[in-house]
Formats: sequence, C-alpha cells, structure tokens
Amino acid sequence: MTDFFKGISPVRFEGPDSANPLAYRHYNKDEMVLGKRMEDHIRPGVAYWHTFAWEGGDPFGGRTFDRPWFDKGMDGARLKADVAFELFELLDMPFFCFHDADIAPEGATLAESNRNVRAIGEIFARKMETSRTRLLWGTANLFSNRRYMSGAATNPDPEVFAYAAGQVKNVLELTHDLGGANYVLWGGREGYETLLNTKIGQEQDQMARFLHLVIEHAEKIGFKGQILIEPKPQEPSKHQYDFDVATVYGFLKKYGLETKVKCNIEVGHAFLANHSFEHEIALAASLGILGSVDANRNDLQSGWDTDQFPNSVPETTLAFYQILKHGGLNAGGWNFDAKVRRQSLDPADLLHGHIGGLDVLARSLKAAAAIIEDGTYDRIVDERYAGWNAGMGKDILDGKLSLADLAARVEQDNINPQPRSGQQEYLENLINRFV
Repeated sequence: MTDFFKGISPVRFEGPDSANPLAYRHYNKDEMVLGKRMEDHIRPGVAYWHTFAWEGGDPFGGRTFDRPWFDKGMDGARLKADVAFELFELLDMPFFCFHDADIAPEGATLAESNRNVRAIGEIFARKMETSRTRLLWGTANLFSNRRYMSGAATNPDPEVFAYAAGQVKNVLELTHDLGGANYVLWGGREGYETLLNTKIGQEQDQMARFLHLVIEHAEKIGFKGQILIEPKPQEPSKHQYDFDVATVYGFLKKYGLETKVKCNIEVGHAFLANHSFEHEIALAASLGILGSVDANRNDLQSGWDTDQFPNSVPETTLAFYQILKHGGLNAGGWNFDAKVRRQSLDPADLLHGHIGGLDVLARSLKAAAAIIEDGTYDRIVDERYAGWNAGMGKDILDGKLSLADLAARVEQDNINPQPRSGQQEYLENLINRFV
C-alpha cells in the first residue's frame, strides 16, 4: 500500500440524504433498473491518462500537480500502478482504460518502450487477480511524440506507419492478455493542417489499410473484443478524417469495415462537432456502430475540449435514453475521460470528480428508465410517424410504389397534406418532469 490516499476511506453508497462528500448519494451499483443492475448499465471506468498521467498544465502554464511518480521512470510507473489500483478499490470501480504512454515511460527504441509497457502490464495482471476491476479498453498513444506530428497511419512516411503498427500490436496483445473488452484506435492526429502538402485519398487509403491490419491481427490472436474508433473534430489537426460519427461511418463503409469497427463517442468531441451527445449516440446506434462512450463535458464558454467531469443530469439523461432504447452498451461502458481542474491539487479531488460523475450518471440512468417506463414520450414520437406503418407509407418503404404511382395517387385521392405541430416545447416540458 502507498500513502497517497492516506486517511481516505472507501467510497460507499449512503443515499441522497448523505452529507458525506466522499460517499455516493445516487450511485447504488446493485440497484435494479429496467431489470439490470445499475453498474451493469453504466459499466464505469477510470481513465488512466487524465487521472494519473495528467500534470495539470494548460497552454499558458506547466505542471501544477505534484505526484510522487512524476519523472521517476519505471520506478514511478510501478508506483503509479499501485496508486491506480488503490483508487479503483476506494471508488469500487469495475473498469479502467489506458494508453501505453500513460502506464510506462517511452524508451530509446520501440522494443524498449514495448518492454516497459509489458512490464507494467504484468503488474496489472497480478493486481487483477485479487481486484474486481477489469479492463474496459486499451489503446496506443499515436499523437504525443513528435514523430506523429503528421499523423500515424496517415503519415506521409511509411516508417512512421510501421512504428505505429509496432505500438498498436503490443497494446492490442496486452489488452487481449488482460481480458480487455475493447480496443480503441485513438489516432489523435489522423488529419491534416493544409491541403498544400496533403493527398487526402492517399492518406485515407493508408488509414483503412492500418485498420485492416489491426482487425487481422486481432483475429489472429483470438481477441474477441470490439475494435473502436473515437470520432473527434479538429483535435488537434485542423481537418480530422474522423470528424464525427457520420464521417467515420462513411469512411468505414467505403472500405468495407462497417461491420468490423464501432465508435467510442465522447461528449466533448460531439460538442466540438456542433452536435449534441445524444445525436451522436442515436446516429451511431441507427448505423449499427455504437460501441462505447466517454463521460465528460466541455465548458460552454470555451471552444476547446476541456474534459470536465459530467454534472448535467438533463444532458446525460437524453444520452442514456438513446442507449437504453438501442439495447445498451453491451461490451462498452462509460469511461471517465475527464480530469480535475489544474487548481484541484489534492488526492481527494480525484475521488470527488468520480463520485460526482457517477452520481450524475446514476440519476440520468434512472430518469431515462422512468421516461421509457412511463411511455408518454415514446407514444407521441411513434404517433408522429404512424403513417409509415401501414397503407401508402408502408408501400413506399417496401418499394411497391414508383414516382409515377405516387403522383397518380395524390391526384386520384385529392391528397392535400396539412402540417402538424412537432410539439417541441411540450416534449421539452415532458422530459423535464423526469430530470
């Protein structure tokens, strides 16, 4: 045991009347919601990078956090792993996620870097023998090192492509060995700054080839988890090839990957793409590529991805509604891709962020379930589209009527449709009854 969280007791559910700041007030993991445990609906996970690797810097200032594992090489990485599993236990967290660069320092060569990652992976494996915390997903950091300044899979230099492949192979295999439920391809710089030096078609062909290689290797080693892409706009490249769910699906469809790859959707990235979180979830679900989600939020006054812990029940309720209506996240989960603010220096702040986030998700889950159980909202929306379930509407969708047939039908039956209210204000009021 370390003394990083010295004096802090395990976080437990104490109910909505509790005044204990280190207790769950709404997140009761064993509470049944729509026939399933709350924890099994949410499947929450700690993000290793923001929680243990982030130093508290911003564009105008460096490190504000003083963590005892910073700048300590592999000794620091081992200490960080100890602290990580202590936090998982304190929070009673069922999952965690990591990049390779989060868990171990980079070496002088790829081989040394991969050995470092595997060494910490062995520590994880030993700790997981006695911990209930599992791996939600792993991923490789293909964006921080200067070699990736022009992308990884989309880099104009095939040697960079090969180096990235070596990283991904190692992390994919480690994710498999640790029983990970998913593997995420978080490119980070798969895009371009200017067309003056870019061949878009060439770079997308490269990206598709990289995905095929990952899928082939996953099948070779017997990895049964989901392969995920995380859509993100302008982060950090000016033009990202994985801008949003629709863009990702178009890419997957073009290269025959739409049944092999799903999406890991983040609140902050949806926001930066000028979409709502629930829009991205609903679209991914309708296209069959909803895999997992990141739980965070953006500052509404900032144009950047600020990765704050979720605190809006109405926002996440609408997201949970879409998830529940489409059968849940299955192998996915809610990864807390969120970080405390750079002035939140104390170890306890790490717990406060996750406690608040989980309580928000718990309230949102129950509100979404109540909306579904009440049935009023679904009935109103279904009635709006009822004309497509029978008669002419159904014949249109079944391909039984031509353009000429429809024109003749309008003239023959003297059809003169009148608009009907979309009832937006009423529906907003209805949803607010539950949140």
